[in-house]
Amino acid sequence: MAKFLADVTVAVHMLALLLIGFGGFVAWRWPKLIFVHMFAAAWGVLVNVAPVPCPFTALENFFRHQQGLGDLPGGFNAYYLYDTVFPRSWLPAIGIVAITVVAYSYVGVYHRWRHRDHHEDAHAHAVHLG
Repeated sequence: MAKFLADVTVAVHMLALLLIGFGGFVAWRWPKLIFVHMFAAAWGVLVNVAPVPCPFTALENFFRHQQGLGDLPGGFNAYYLYDTVFPRSWLPAIGIVAITVVAYSYVGVYHRWRHRDHHEDAHAHAVHLG
């Protein structure tokens, strides 16, 4: 059971990373999600730049200990992403791309928020013939 729960934790952790990276684009469709994304993005930055433990990594380590395994060597990112999904040497470029993607998604959210009244007014005053 501990292995299954550890695997579920890894899947949820991956989904959280996707939310951090691309949740701003989801907020284009559901604007109130931007607040969840802002919290997730801030948490992601905090966990990676400060000595703050990630609760998902701690939970996975708990389930690993239940199986008689040790902590993830180097943490979640080092174990699952670095030199597996992308080379560790790409980290600076990935950081710049990630910040750019999040900033672009926020510009889109702001643009949609700014024009929401205009869009709603256009539908409210539409004249349909026939």
